[in-house]
Amino acid sequence: MLVSYSSSSEEETEHLRLGGNVTKRKQSWHKDDNSLRKKHKSEEHTLNAREQDDSKSRLPVPGSVLDMFTEEDEDPLTDDSMQHGGRIRSFKHERGNWATYVYFPCKRLIFRAAYIHTHNVFVLKDCLLSVLTSCHFFLFPSLDIPEEGFLELLDEMTEVAASHSFSLTHTDEFHLSLSKTVVLRHHWIQPFIQSLRTGLTHSRRFICLAEKLKVYSNDERTRMFLAMEVSTGQAQLLELVKAVDSTMEEFNLDTFYKNPSFHISLAWCVGDCTEHIRKKCLQELQGLVDSHEDGPFLLRLDCQELRCKAGNKTFSIPLH
Repeated sequence: MLVSYSSSSEEETEHLRLGGNVTKRKQSWHKDDNSLRKKHKSEEHTLNAREQDDSKSRLPVPGSVLDMFTEEDEDPLTDDSMQHGGRIRSFKHERGNWATYVYFPCKRLIFRAAYIHTHNVFVLKDCLLSVLTSCHFFLFPSLDIPEEGFLELLDEMTEVAASHSFSLTHTDEFHLSLSKTVVLRHHWIQPFIQSLRTGLTHSRRFICLAEKLKVYSNDERTRMFLAMEVSTGQAQLLELVKAVDSTMEEFNLDTFYKNPSFHISLAWCVGDCTEHIRKKCLQELQGLVDSHEDGPFLLRLDCQELRCKAGNKTFSIPLH
């Protein structure tokens, strides 16, 4: 049987032919790969160009919206009551929850010793006090008492309370509350304030008077407050409370008390000792107010500007 063997020259020729085919395939693969890369880069460039065009055509996000989601300025708070004079929080602090309330600031309290001289007897004319809701002056003789004078009187009341084992602390800032303290989410603050402004658009400024001491406790009965109860201006305050309550209901928050006793807190102490103070020393404290050498003290508050405090932010709402 004859077998035909290829010569070495034939083998070399076949090898070269095969090698050439492989080289051509490799070149083709490289060419296809380069084409794909160029296509991918072209698509990527087109996509980036579109994104740039979209970013140019988009309207900028308003700053008020961006501020709704920044909480960096929130106060670092602690629940250690010893750092707050023994006061206990009404609700646990959580990041994003802002304690909020509406009030009248007592920026400039006017303490008056008002009287009419009749047979050397000083007599308060309660019937004339209603005039003050629309006027900014007294129609009967009066003496302006500097605020320092009232603070001295408050020190005397604190000493009397201490003699009955009640430790009173002066209120940091005198104010008149028009709402309960509620929990407001951070992103609700701006719409909440806007709702308040809208509801109070037509509210007018007025004057409040307070002369009688009264004791109150908070809802949790963890603190007692010594305050002066408002005697003139309740009707106007109730109208404002209606507007504030409307906003509270809009945000599903607690409204104010049904029959509120408007007051300006002067001092407080930890614990519920309202009944003890009423029985032991309230009358004596009131005597200090009524027996001032220039006549009974009459506290006047010019209600011109409502405020809302949410956390460490304070918003002003002027009345007309």
